[in-house]
Amino acid sequence: MVKLVDIQVVRADTLNAQSLGNRSVEDTLYGSRGDILAADGSMLAGAVMRYDVTLSPKNAAPWKRTVNGTETTVTVPEAAAEIGAIVGQSQAQVLAIISDALADNPESDFAFVAKQVDVDAFRALDKLAVPWLYFKAHPSRVYPNGAVAGNLVGFVSSSGKAQAGLELGQDACLAGENGTAVYERGGDGVPIPGSSVTTKPAEDGGDVLTTIDSDLQWYVQETLATQAQATGAAWGTVVVQEAKTGKLLAVADYPTVDPNNVGAADAEDRGSRAFTASFEPGSTFKALTAASVIDAGAATPRSQVVAPYRYLPPNGANINDSEEHENENLTLTGVLIESSNTGMSKFGEKLTDKQRFDYMTRFGVGSKSEVGFPSEDPGILHPYKEWDPQTKYATTFGQGLTTTAIQIASIYQTIANDGVRMPVQLVEGCRAPDGTLTEVPSTKGTRVISAEAAHQTSDILENVYAHAWLRDVWKIPGYRVASKTGTAQMPDGHGGYSHGYLVSVSGYAPADDPEFVVSVSLADPVKMNSSAASAPIFQKVMSQVLKKYRAVPSGTAAPVLPATW
Repeated sequence: MVKLVDIQVVRADTLNAQSLGNRSVEDTLYGSRGDILAADGSMLAGAVMRYDVTLSPKNAAPWKRTVNGTETTVTVPEAAAEIGAIVGQSQAQVLAIISDALADNPESDFAFVAKQVDVDAFRALDKLAVPWLYFKAHPSRVYPNGAVAGNLVGFVSSSGKAQAGLELGQDACLAGENGTAVYERGGDGVPIPGSSVTTKPAEDGGDVLTTIDSDLQWYVQETLATQAQATGAAWGTVVVQEAKTGKLLAVADYPTVDPNNVGAADAEDRGSRAFTASFEPGSTFKALTAASVIDAGAATPRSQVVAPYRYLPPNGANINDSEEHENENLTLTGVLIESSNTGMSKFGEKLTDKQRFDYMTRFGVGSKSEVGFPSEDPGILHPYKEWDPQTKYATTFGQGLTTTAIQIASIYQTIANDGVRMPVQLVEGCRAPDGTLTEVPSTKGTRVISAEAAHQTSDILENVYAHAWLRDVWKIPGYRVASKTGTAQMPDGHGGYSHGYLVSVSGYAPADDPEFVVSVSLADPVKMNSSAASAPIFQKVMSQVLKKYRAVPSGTAAPVLPATW
């Protein structure tokens, strides 16, 4: 009687707490990670559940199974065969897991059978109703489109930690918050039915809504990869942007990464070079210089210069064109058609260094875009007071500074949009589980140049499209197009230049009412080391964009401007 009073009264609370501690188990309730969605709502990245399959070796024993009212005894070897058939192992392998664990510890209560099995396998195993078989849920990611937009979407680690791309950059939106539940289990380790209590509810993450057109993204990636491989390019990018909104419809990289199989891609190919790799843009940058000079009132498309092969300005700089030629009497239009470095330098002299630097910064050069993409490169634009004599002139024709593919596309978007630069937009917002949309980016544009200066620059670029040496390669029937090529030496990583070139084409269409910007860059295409390597990509991608979005064909002819005098 004394003992009973001691147990049931005096020490009851203590003993109950100890007993509960021995049989009470805390379990994690996983908050689902949000989806990354294309513009049409289709999934680019989604949450799935994977399961670790474990067993209790010490409790592995025959048990009674009832099927359609009939009770049968299932032996351990029979159960091992059933389990193995589902997880891709033999009966002997499953039995070995049990025997090896017991050999190490006769009281072993845990051993792995399989890790990260999918929902179908989990359901099949759970249906077996093996009392000593257990499951541990693990949230995981699935990327149904594989490598399509893989460089943008990014990926997570095996433990679910964001590693790259939008998965990392938008982790604050996507990440769910785990909760906890407590349940009680019996002496055989089996959970006691009805004993589970949620102590902290899980919270699901939000969905990231992107501006990407997944079908167009696929086409652009295929087109880029085909031409990059045909020309032997080391890497390449294509950016497709809406001219009036700044929205990115496609951002393609070659090589790309499949987030479902990250290990198959080299480490340097797992990000998006369109955002993270800056380069000297070369002659595509001349459109910015022309726009700046026109906006400042220092020139018009018909303004004249004498462009020699080599120009030696008073400050000691040494400027030359890519090929030797006699002095050429060129208009500003002709300078861009012929892509003359010396002619562009002479027009650049019409502005002060500060004026040109201010125009470049207003166009977005030297700054990260509004996207906030992980590891985005702002490029290099030294303060104008630090320019040496050569840089003063080199920056007029796209050398002595670096830009990203995104920045170049933004420059052409600004010119196409009547001189108003729109924030570069890849994400439209974070949609919470209750439907609330937050983190909506600004859509307020900034005037960089006057509308008239933009129109005059556009007229020049249309004449480049119509009369430059690639006019037959990039021709798109039915539409007026404004475009410019670029060829720039690539750095060797030691402060000098390598023998390779980065070749590019940037432009927009329809030029009479611009809707879409396309910018193409190929790095070191050894089999065709000129802009002729990039032009076919530009032609195919722009044609596809105009067709897909049913752009109205141009109803008027392009202006004709004199190139010489």
